[in-house]
Amino acid sequence: MISKKQYDRHDDVQSIMLRMSQIYAVPDRHIRYAATKVFFGTKMIEGSSVQEHGVKMLSLVEKFKDLKANLEKETYIDVILQSLPPSFDSFIMNYNMNGLDKDLHELIIMLVQYEATIEKSAPSVLVGEASTSKAKGKGAERWRRKKGKTESTTASAQSAPVAPLGMGEGKRKAVRQSWIAKDVCIYCREKGH
Repeated sequence: MISKKQYDRHDDVQSIMLRMSQIYAVPDRHIRYAATKVFFGTKMIEGSSVQEHGVKMLSLVEKFKDLKANLEKETYIDVILQSLPPSFDSFIMNYNMNGLDKDLHELIIMLVQYEATIEKSAPSVLVGEASTSKAKGKGAERWRRKKGKTESTTASAQSAPVAPLGMGEGKRKAVRQSWIAKDVCIYCREKGH
C-alpha cells in the first residue's frame, strides 16, 4: 500500500506520475514481446476477408512504430505476405518477381483487388445429392446374374433355376417351372438328388 507520505516529498505532478509509472507500468520490453508474438504469429484463415486481415496487420505495424521498434518497411511487407494463405501464392510470386516497391496501404489495396479477381474466377461448385453407383437396366441384370449376384434374398428366388440369358422374363419363369416339375437340380441340372 502506498501512503500519501511517500509522495509528499515530490514537488510536482510530473515527478509523482513518473514514480507511479516506474512502479506500476508494464515495461515496454514486455509490450514489444507480446506485439511481435502476435504480429509474426498471425496467419490469415483461408476464405476470410483479406481486407480485415490487412487492417489487423496495419494496426500491429502502427503499434510497432509507437513502441519504436526499428523494423524496415520491407520486413513489414514480408511478414504480411507470409501471413497469407496458399490461395495468394501466385500474388506473392508476382509481387516479388516484379520487384514492386509499394507502401503498406497500397499493398493491402492490391491484395483486396486480387481477392476480388480470384473470387470472380473461382468456379462455382454445385453440390448435389449423393447417389449409389448401382447399375440399372437389362444389361445390369444380366451382369449380376452372370456374376452370381441377385438382388432378392428370398429362399425361393435363390433356389430357382437361371434361364438362358437370351430369354425374356416370361420364358424364364416357364423354364423354372418345368425344371421344378421334372425334379431337376438347379445347380448341376441332373435328375434325382
